[in-house]
Amino acid sequence: MKQAVEYLIAIEPIFKNIIEKYGLPTIPRRPQGFETLVLLILEQQVSIDSAKATFLKLKAKEKDFEPESLLLLTDEEYRSFGVSRQKTSYIKALSHSIITNSIDLESLSAKTSQQVRDELIKIKGIGNWTIDVYLMFSLQSPDIIPLGDIAVVNTIKELLAIHDKQEMESYVSKWSPHRSLATFLLWHYYLNKRNRKVVY
Repeated sequence: MKQAVEYLIAIEPIFKNIIEKYGLPTIPRRPQGFETLVLLILEQQVSIDSAKATFLKLKAKEKDFEPESLLLLTDEEYRSFGVSRQKTSYIKALSHSIITNSIDLESLSAKTSQQVRDELIKIKGIGNWTIDVYLMFSLQSPDIIPLGDIAVVNTIKELLAIHDKQEMESYVSKWSPHRSLATFLLWHYYLNKRNRKVVY
């Protein structure tokens, strides 16, 4: 991590400022596999705390938390846990993909980031943001920046005054091969500035 930090602060002054003001971020880690992907589906477009509360209700109901059992839950049961109809369909699509061997989650750790993206994107409800976060948190991919994440985009707009998406993509390419750490620093700034604490 030290080498990556030195690389980033050498090419981008904002990272030096973030570290001087708020220190280094905690690097999030989540286990690989089905549970994490379900949690990421629940986190889409809502707060992490809200998603976690829903996830824990679901887990209390289905302690083994296997694709087979989640596929058997009714839409009404999902709704009682606070899962929207849309996200229910996404969780069931993921469960079905695993049961039918359309995807092997255990094999993803041996694949490139692009191969992982190509496989997961086929599953209904799993888009680039979900894949980016899974790559970063579970597969520890070092060079991911989720430009579909509102906190990342807003922080880049604020600190670098870049508002055009294509210009943003071009600019952050210079942070490679450590764009994941760059993302963690941007999140770190975003949360600390708002006095928010998040447990990933």
